[in-house]
Amino acid sequence: MTRDETTRVGERTGRVVVVTGAGRGLGREHALALAAAGDRVVVNDVDPAAEAVVAEIAATGGTAVASVGDVADWAYARHLVESAVETFGRLDALVNNAGLVRDRMLVNLSEQEWDEVVRVDLKGHAAPLRHAAAYWRERSRAGDPVAARVVNTSSGAGLMGSVGQVNYAAAKAGVTALTQVAAVELARYGVTVNAIAPSARTAMTETAFADAMRAPDEGFDPMAAGNVSPLVVWLAGADAGDVTGRIFEVAGGAVSVADGWRHGEPVDAGRRWRPEELGPVVRDLLRRTPAPTPVYGA
Repeated sequence: MTRDETTRVGERTGRVVVVTGAGRGLGREHALALAAAGDRVVVNDVDPAAEAVVAEIAATGGTAVASVGDVADWAYARHLVESAVETFGRLDALVNNAGLVRDRMLVNLSEQEWDEVVRVDLKGHAAPLRHAAAYWRERSRAGDPVAARVVNTSSGAGLMGSVGQVNYAAAKAGVTALTQVAAVELARYGVTVNAIAPSARTAMTETAFADAMRAPDEGFDPMAAGNVSPLVVWLAGADAGDVTGRIFEVAGGAVSVADGWRHGEPVDAGRRWRPEELGPVVRDLLRRTPAPTPVYGA
């Protein structure tokens, strides 16, 4: 095995990483940071903005190629994975970042606005992950060492909910479930799967949350999109091999682990409940259970 084909803890050795939705915003920052760390990056976007990011990386001595296409298209997602392998000889990490918003209150939401967001934000994660997973399984079964990483992108909306973003929140909640299940299914092949829930200033947030996202006149800018990327770089690297199935909230200089659903203490009648019995039982359970974190915007 050559040095270029192996990894060492704490050391970057030219890993090959696909970043989706990397033409602008968070994805662009991730691609630039990964390239700066020494990784070879496949920059995906649905439009030619990917080419500009590749040019930025090349200008600083990094290695990247562009792949323009729709990651929610099953066939293109397969092509994206295959082209990374054909170009660089292998694939080591997938950063699923592509997403969009179509914000509406539920009563005003159109079918198209629901379908667009769920398609891009959830299926656009599942399709590249499915094809990358098949590639890593094939390598593992062939006896090749696999130290692969997947970093998905959820949101605080997907963890806590967000008023006016029911479609986006549902899709991003789906990303957390996708992350947890894929982490278990792919562990046997040497693949870790984690997700981030970032807070940063992007085209998706700077208008909807203008006050919270406004850049300061001086000093540290906590909402700068680049603040999120160091965690992505680490999760995509060799040193993160013992971390999987986790959701990390990251904003500014703060990183935390989001702690999701857990089984509550049951009350068991040992028989079928009668509906009229359950009011007092449910209210007592709720009294003994911590209140959920409030929905954003509530």
